[in-house]
Amino acid sequence: MYKKNISILFLLLFLIFPTFSIADDYNENDSFNLLLETSVSSNLIDTPSINCHNSVVLDRASKTILYGKNEHQKCKMASTTKIMTAIVVIENCKNLNDIVTISKKSANIGGSRLGLSTNDKVSVNNLLYGLMMVSGNDAAVALAEFIGGNIESFATLMNNKANQLGLSSTHFVTPHGLDQNEHYTTAYELAILTDYCLKNETFCKIVNTKNCTITINNSPKNLNNTNELLGYLDGVYGVKTGFTNGANRCLVTACRRSNLDVICVVLGADTKKNRTLDSINLINYVFNNFTVVNIKDIVYKEFESWNYKDNSLFNINKGIGSNLDLYIDNSSFPYENIAVNNNLLNKIDVQINHFTSFDAPLDTETFIGVINVNLGNNELFEVCILNRNKILKKDVFYYLRYFLKNYFDVIFNE
Repeated sequence: MYKKNISILFLLLFLIFPTFSIADDYNENDSFNLLLETSVSSNLIDTPSINCHNSVVLDRASKTILYGKNEHQKCKMASTTKIMTAIVVIENCKNLNDIVTISKKSANIGGSRLGLSTNDKVSVNNLLYGLMMVSGNDAAVALAEFIGGNIESFATLMNNKANQLGLSSTHFVTPHGLDQNEHYTTAYELAILTDYCLKNETFCKIVNTKNCTITINNSPKNLNNTNELLGYLDGVYGVKTGFTNGANRCLVTACRRSNLDVICVVLGADTKKNRTLDSINLINYVFNNFTVVNIKDIVYKEFESWNYKDNSLFNINKGIGSNLDLYIDNSSFPYENIAVNNNLLNKIDVQINHFTSFDAPLDTETFIGVINVNLGNNELFEVCILNRNKILKKDVFYYLRYFLKNYFDVIFNE
């Protein structure tokens, strides 16, 4: 009877605890061995076959998608939720050295944990490291309660931030990412969020930390980052791991090599190994198949060549003079650099479309036309052509002066 009760207890534990997000740790040997296994794919040319259900690689400079798989499909994101949690805390906390007293609710949360107990004293800054490095759900609740008062109010702050960033397919219920039906995002919007967060110096420093020591109740605690690629794959400088039964294995990676800076999002991989292999293969694929192009320079060269040859084509009806001083509106450039697939480098097309006739008067900054920039069959963006010169309209006094000048010229010439 005793053995039967023990068996039932273990069965219940098995059924209950998988619903929690667990610590997504990799030991160093696992990470190293995986990188050795994938070394043959470092020169990957063809698009890799990947396991995960949703993924994207985003060019940070232009915000263009370099690779996507179901990247706009809503899905669970597990502890990658904490990317939003961290930035909301950072932006709403006046002093990161403020001390947080850990509540019973925070101390009792399940899943991956920093290891907090009720009434522990921890600074906001140390909780942020516990949140992002070891994916502490207890740290997430503690921070949410400190900043928002409770989880519900903090979730409102998270959703307000999502709306501010234009993340229309993202919604938050919790600060930790344990499975909830109304807690979701997309691979693309998670990449956009991450790009925004990485512009924050504090956030960037935390997610780029491989290991550190924090203090809880003034006692030291060593932390090792759960991000298996940080410190192992060239150029990786963050960001966050995740796992729940509903979301499966997730990893958001920021990687910069030379002048190409990307965010790789892998969601819904079946195993940790798949998550790592997918991320490595996608990152290697992008860095071996894309080249950063200064698209702004290309546009300016085309414009200067056209302007030199064709400025005389303009006709200003009733204008005093027709000398247009044309320039490109710099503020209309959405970006300066863009990563271009090597197969499309010779398919960058710049088209200049403009009016040829205008009625005077013309004010400064008069719209003249647009420059359309295309890559293959895709339109990238357009920029505006404006005029600097003010051109006056011929009025009655102009015609009177013109008549008198020509009249007296005729008399004196006779």
